[in-house]
Amino acid sequence: MTSLSHSTEIISRIRFLLDTCRMSQARFAKRISIDPANLSKHLSGKLPVTSGLINRIAVDMGVSKKWLTTGEGVPFAKDDGIRPDGNATPVYDIDVTAGCYELSRMFTADRIIGYVDIPDMRPGSSIVRVSGDSMEPEISDGAYVAIRPISDMSCIFWGQIYVIVMDDYRMVKHVRRHPDPNKIILRSSNPHYDDMEVSRDKIRRMFVVETILNLKNRC
Repeated sequence: MTSLSHSTEIISRIRFLLDTCRMSQARFAKRISIDPANLSKHLSGKLPVTSGLINRIAVDMGVSKKWLTTGEGVPFAKDDGIRPDGNATPVYDIDVTAGCYELSRMFTADRIIGYVDIPDMRPGSSIVRVSGDSMEPEISDGAYVAIRPISDMSCIFWGQIYVIVMDDYRMVKHVRRHPDPNKIILRSSNPHYDDMEVSRDKIRRMFVVETILNLKNRC
């Protein structure tokens, strides 16, 4: 029998999955094939967290059962590097400028909507969507970009386009040198947007934009 405190911890991890996958309770319930009302009762503690519920989430969401039940390890297995043709880059159903959640936790298998084979694309790159007009005409509203995480945020290629992740925002901007070495300047391509000055210690993660795919539907 699952203890109350243990159930509370599992419920917290289930809510973490809802946030990470940006799913409503109704969509999550449909994904794991249970009644939305029952899921709500599980999350509120009115119904116990059963082994059946845990197994459904583990199987249908591709989540580590060990992580879900104990909190040990990571919720999703790391990418094994296997791609359909050995070279294709995954395209994720993620809007890189929407929300502030840490992107690296969102690159999960259930968010992959396809693969694109781009010559000379580096391993570890991902393709995501950009919304808004702050980078037009360089990056159109709704365009896709290939991004790659950088491990050393002190090494910046000035003038390059990056995805900047902060506590409250995710932005796609040109990064310019600031007279104060503790700050950077974020510049939009659209002249109607002003420059932003950001302290380096406010930046949680950076991804370099390697390729821009400005797609236009003609019919």
